[in-house]
Amino acid sequence: MKVRGTSGRPRLAVFRSNKHLHLQVIDDIQGQTVASVSTLEKAFKDLGYSFGATIPAANAAGKLLAERAVQAGVKQVVFDRNGYDYHGRVRAVAEAAREGGLEF
Repeated sequence: MKVRGTSGRPRLAVFRSNKHLHLQVIDDIQGQTVASVSTLEKAFKDLGYSFGATIPAANAAGKLLAERAVQAGVKQVVFDRNGYDYHGRVRAVAEAAREGGLEF
């Protein structure tokens, strides 16, 4: 099933590979990315994580994404886990984003 932002709520899309995470808050109505975080970017590596395939790194990425989304004016999102089980890194991202101020 395809997940799209409903009733004006953007979606938080998660892509995970064996080594890294890529997170985006996407406004499907305008077709724009509002905020994004990748475990490959310098701002993430400055937090002390060189590898994105761990639960603590996913936690940090979720908090960083929530911070950037709130700064962009987004408070409510739809969680798009891209078919991944709600387990491990995907769950850590969701819980950290909630702690960071996003509502699912």
